[in-house]
Amino acid sequence: MDKKINGIQLEICANSLASALIAQEAGASRIELCTNLENGGTTPSYGQIKLVKEKLHIGVNVLIRPRGGDFVYDESEWEAIKEDVLFCKELKCESIVFGALLPDGNVDLEKMEEIISLASPMKVVFHRAFDKCLDAEKALEEVISLGCIRILTSGLADTALEGKNRLQTLQQQSNGRIEIMPGAGVNNENILEILHHTGCTSIHASAKETISSSMTYDQPHVSDMNETTFRTSKKKVEELVHLLKNS
Repeated sequence: MDKKINGIQLEICANSLASALIAQEAGASRIELCTNLENGGTTPSYGQIKLVKEKLHIGVNVLIRPRGGDFVYDESEWEAIKEDVLFCKELKCESIVFGALLPDGNVDLEKMEEIISLASPMKVVFHRAFDKCLDAEKALEEVISLGCIRILTSGLADTALEGKNRLQTLQQQSNGRIEIMPGAGVNNENILEILHHTGCTSIHASAKETISSSMTYDQPHVSDMNETTFRTSKKKVEELVHLLKNS
């Protein structure tokens, strides 16, 4: 399902059915389906997941994150997380994208084990909760032992470009036992530098564009609910694909 582009897998973060279809048409290897990119991404609606699964032929990885903010979850959030995982399992999604931490910055092994068991036979990707962990090298070994297939990480920096040295170290430490996927701030100006420096063979980008409201009338007494939104840019994805094909 996850086609390679000159040996590289390009994952696009798609925040809607429209974005997912654009990413597929533009040549992406797979998508991470989420919503609320403005807040780092949260779990998409059941309707979005169902329709994307029906209409895409590339890999679909669904983000499981009930809210923005940190990755320490209370019992009510935990119940919602498990219900979302079961729905993805019912739809036979390829994998889910999830991460949980303890307040001290260590991986929450108990919660991760529960989710991985509940999700099976779906695969589990550990997301950028990794970038808020206390000890990256220890966390890497723990995530590998859990059986996750991939880690989405910026190398514990604000962007993957800034974290490229740590990403290189993590890639070397992983030694083929798990896929290290750089993400955060990836664009057509730095994608090749990040890949060449780190030695990674998978990369994640939002490749988004800003969409203005389609309203022709703007209620003058209400200041919000007319904001710009994001959508996957076909042009940006095509540029990334072109760079990978010719690298």
